[in-house]
Amino acid sequence: MNRTLRRLRRILRSVAARARGADKTKAAHELKYWKSRKANEGTLSHNHYAFFYTTHFGLDEAFFHGKKVLDIGCGPRGSLEWADMASERVGLDPLADSYRALGIDRHKMTYVASGAEQIPFGDGYFDVVCSFNSLDHVDDLDRTVGEIIRVLAPGGLFLLLTDVNHDPTACEPIAYSWDVIEKFLAQMELVEERHFEKSSRGMYDSIRDGIFYDQDNTQKRYGILSAKFRRKE
Repeated sequence: MNRTLRRLRRILRSVAARARGADKTKAAHELKYWKSRKANEGTLSHNHYAFFYTTHFGLDEAFFHGKKVLDIGCGPRGSLEWADMASERVGLDPLADSYRALGIDRHKMTYVASGAEQIPFGDGYFDVVCSFNSLDHVDDLDRTVGEIIRVLAPGGLFLLLTDVNHDPTACEPIAYSWDVIEKFLAQMELVEERHFEKSSRGMYDSIRDGIFYDQDNTQKRYGILSAKFRRKE
């Protein structure tokens, strides 16, 4: 019995060590990407975000008046800078503390250093939760979905933009297809769903190009899922 317990402890320590190593590798890749973007751009622009939070999802800025808004996996660009009318605007990202070297202290939003698997806010706290190009970056998809639903107020909106049909990478370890939507439907109503082709121009420009995904083309390739949900009352 003692030998079995010792062996089990060694296995658990080994698994934990591999997980810590994977986390460090993932963080290093993410930071390398953002440092490269800042070196190329100088100041990391956030001008494109307002369109995707509002017009793309059929909302206007007045909708966000007095709302508490959470952006999951926000990155360092200041994704909620446009939302002066919101009562709270929170960006959640496990690398938020590291982003201070990239200039986030200039932004008029609150950054919280946390993963989406354990969001440090109470039940039903936010009126709007968003995940733009971040859901496939999490480590535990099911826990993340549960947390998104938990912190969203009844009647609140969840706005999702995500790549689908890609192989796992260091930064995007979670892979799924269009049916990821089904994970939200027990406690959310699907208001709108659109599928776009992903080009070399990136997610946001690909959506602006407005080329809808050709489901008859069986070639394996990236797509972009755009979905708007409402938390059931």
